[in-house]
Amino acid sequence: MKKIINWITDNFERIYIVLLFALSFVIVAYLFPGEGTFRYEFQKGQPWLHEDLIAPFDFAIYKLDDDLAKEKDDVRKNFKPYFNYNEEIGKQEIKQFEKTFKKQWDSYLEEKKEALSNPLLRKKFVRYNADSVWMLFRLTKKLMKHIYTNGIIEFEEDYVVENQKPFAIEVIKNKIAHETEYSKIFTLKSAYLYIIEGLHAYKKEGATNRNIDFIENLHLNKFIEPNLFYDKETSEKVLNEELNSISLTRGIVHQGERIISKGEVVDEDKYRVLESLRSAYVSSLKTTANRSLLIFGRMIIVFFSFLILYLFLVRFRSHVLESRRKTLFILLMIVAAVAVSKIVHDISVLNIYIIPFVILPLLINTFYDSRLALFIHFVTIIIVAFFAPNSFEFVLLQFIAGIVSIIGLKSIQKRSQFVNSAMLAVLSYLFVYFGVSIYQEGNINSINWVNFAWFAGNGVLLLLSYPLVYVFERIFGFLSDMTLLELSDTNQPLLRQLAEKAPGTFQHSLQVANLSEEVVRQIGGSVLLVRAGALYHDIGKLSAPQYFTENQLGGVNPHKSIAYQESVEIIVNHVHAGVEMAKKANLPEKIIDFIRTHHGTTKPEYFYRLYMKENPGANVEKEFSYPGPKPFTKETAVLMMADSIEAASRSLKVYSKQALEDLINGIINFQMKELQFDNADITFKEITQAKGIFLAKLQNIYHARIEYPEENKE
Repeated sequence: MKKIINWITDNFERIYIVLLFALSFVIVAYLFPGEGTFRYEFQKGQPWLHEDLIAPFDFAIYKLDDDLAKEKDDVRKNFKPYFNYNEEIGKQEIKQFEKTFKKQWDSYLEEKKEALSNPLLRKKFVRYNADSVWMLFRLTKKLMKHIYTNGIIEFEEDYVVENQKPFAIEVIKNKIAHETEYSKIFTLKSAYLYIIEGLHAYKKEGATNRNIDFIENLHLNKFIEPNLFYDKETSEKVLNEELNSISLTRGIVHQGERIISKGEVVDEDKYRVLESLRSAYVSSLKTTANRSLLIFGRMIIVFFSFLILYLFLVRFRSHVLESRRKTLFILLMIVAAVAVSKIVHDISVLNIYIIPFVILPLLINTFYDSRLALFIHFVTIIIVAFFAPNSFEFVLLQFIAGIVSIIGLKSIQKRSQFVNSAMLAVLSYLFVYFGVSIYQEGNINSINWVNFAWFAGNGVLLLLSYPLVYVFERIFGFLSDMTLLELSDTNQPLLRQLAEKAPGTFQHSLQVANLSEEVVRQIGGSVLLVRAGALYHDIGKLSAPQYFTENQLGGVNPHKSIAYQESVEIIVNHVHAGVEMAKKANLPEKIIDFIRTHHGTTKPEYFYRLYMKENPGANVEKEFSYPGPKPFTKETAVLMMADSIEAASRSLKVYSKQALEDLINGIINFQMKELQFDNADITFKEITQAKGIFLAKLQNIYHARIEYPEENKE
């Protein structure tokens, strides 16, 4: 039992990583489509590449989604909405008009009473005025009866489809629907204009403008009210019945009938039959297939997907497997992509192309590297392809979009780079899909243009996911290039403080940053990370800046008045102080690592040698050593070299090429002898290359001249 516990303790990290993979495998296997899949892949307009296909059973030929959608659109466009007719409204308004007219006419006669007392004038008035007005009154009633009989509607928004009015409507009178041409129906405005135009048409019958004005002054619009009311409930019920009555099939294929031969082109009719067979086959699997075998096959697919990912990491990215956070992040991204695909697949309202799968390689590339991002993206889309209706098309589109996005986003240093990468991904979707569609269909009119809208939505979601970079930085402790650029700004509070209180150290840090940056740029690694680390590596000297040579002005050296042990304690303490300051300032752990490791486990050699000279044989190795740890990344190793070389180069009396070369070789060889780089992923070849880069940079800084032979000197 003790051996088992010891073994678990010794291999805990490895066991933890394996358990993470196992848990991810179980989740993805559970989310994986439960039904079986059609074994044949085919594309419209392309040859059938498999053997001759014979119908394994009877099945109906289903209409394609596009055909059904077109039929449903036709039903909606030709549908006659239902309206309830209210006969009483017309009667009431006509009666109200009669009352108003008679009241106004009596009032008018009262005004003309004195003038009408003359028989001659009265006779003329009756002939040319009264008869005409009453004729217009009867005409108005007739016109009103006509418009109320045909019907007046109020609003069109509820039943107008795509700004297209129906050619006819169903008017319900006494519970019986009567079809009426829509052109015969009035609106409030058209009804009023119909009456006015009818009145003015009777001028030729003797009606004068004054007579017509008498009628118009009654404010005819007050007697026009809608009497046709849209019956939404009945309309929707009848429309749904018509839509549901559309047949989903258009024929049947019998068992044993040849469906398609090898090499035959999959035209539209063949495509419809093959799609019908696919649907029937998948449906039959739910009842006839061995459920256990389906689950077993699903587990094999998912298992090998995760296995190749694990083997890739072991072989090419072992450092990822050594970190719980890094491994968890990658697996979480894959599981999340599969989970979202499962949700979209089950809802069936959304298209799978709305999911921004490109965000996965973008994030992986931001925090890791492009090669790993591309591989993980490929593994993910292979798994998700089982959710897609057309797996070949899906994989092609996602794979190309992923590559384009990675190429377009080498690193996130500006927001515009992320936007550009997202735009490139969307454009690749649009163009590749367009190319695939015209290759398959051979006809632009047959392209499913709705997918272009899904791709546009994909791009919007891709842009909205930009804040995820910052979220994952905080959760997993990652560092993006954007954050490193912000940290490298010398206006950051700690760096400003360093420049003011320890200007010599600040200048030293800038030079170390320049040296380290150039080396890492050429031998590989994160340039921004090593620069940021170099700028902060000596912030601990703020605790006692006067005890460090670069900050001592006027030749005053406080170490002369204290013991060697105390000097060492002050110097070594700048590492502890720097770590504390960095934590207080909430600097990322990766930056703090540079503070911890820039001296490794070496000793302040100057004070150590002076002490040993006075105290030969004393055992003070531990007391006179930095706490470490040793550098454990390429960047921290390069910083250690650059820090020591830059500091030592300031004490040179002659800046010749040979002097600089001897200095660089001496320092780096001593650090190697002290085993300071054993834990870092840096090779001897890279160290040798670094020496040459340091030499070239220092020559540029100090303008070292070639030593000419004595006889050539002037």
